[in-house]
Amino acid sequence: MIYKRILLKLSGESLMGTKQYGIDEVRLEEYALQIKEIAEAGVQIGIVIGGGNIFRGLSGVSKGYDRVKGDQMGMLATVINSLALSSELHSHGVKADVLTATRMEPIGEYYSQRKAVDLLEKGHVVIMAGGTGNPFFTTDTASVLRAVEIQADVMLKGTRVDGIYTADPEKDPTATKFDEITFDEVYDRNLKVMDLTAITMCRDNRLPLLVFDMDTVGNLRKVMSGEKIGTFVKP
Repeated sequence: MIYKRILLKLSGESLMGTKQYGIDEVRLEEYALQIKEIAEAGVQIGIVIGGGNIFRGLSGVSKGYDRVKGDQMGMLATVINSLALSSELHSHGVKADVLTATRMEPIGEYYSQRKAVDLLEKGHVVIMAGGTGNPFFTTDTASVLRAVEIQADVMLKGTRVDGIYTADPEKDPTATKFDEITFDEVYDRNLKVMDLTAITMCRDNRLPLLVFDMDTVGNLRKVMSGEKIGTFVKP
C-alpha cells in the first residue's frame, strides 16, 4: 500500500445506491468490504461521510429552512450515515469508532485530534461525523480539516465519477478527464471538485487529493496499490 494513513471522503448520495433516498444495504456492504480489505493490509483509515442521501442543508434553505438549522440537520444526517457504516464494519469484524463534532454521547464519542490519532494507531477505522460542528461549512471542508488534523498522507474523495473532468461528464459528452492536475489549475478553471474553502485548505496545507470512483468494487484497493485510476490533484 502506497499510503500509510488516509482520509477517505465518501458521498452520501452514493450510499443511496439504486434507491431514491436513504441507505442502500448492498452499497453499504460494498463500501465496508473495500475498507476492510485495506484496513487488514495495515492502512490507518479516517473517514468522513456526507449526508446528502438524507438531508442537505442548502436544499433545506430553498424550502424555507433557516440556514443554520438546515446545516445542523445536514450534520445529523452525516451521523446517521456514520453509524450505519460503523455497524456494517463491525459486522465484518472491523474495529470502527464514530467520533462526533458536537457532543452526543452515547451515540458517538466527542471528536478530538488526539483521540482520533490514538484510535488510528491502534488499528481502528475512525469515522468522523457531524461535519465541522459549525454551519456554513461543507463536509468537503470538514474532510480536509480532519485530514490535516490527523496528518493524513492523502485525501481520497470517493465519488460516482472516475475523476475530474473539464466539464460535468454526465451533462457534456465532450468532457475530457484529467489524470493529474494542480489545485491552482482547479481554481483557475473553476472546476467543481470541492468548494473553494476545501480547495484552499488542501493547497495551503500541501495535502494531495485523489478523486476516484468508489462505487466500482475494487477501486479503493487499486488506488492504495498505486494503480493510475482517478485524478490526482497535486499541492
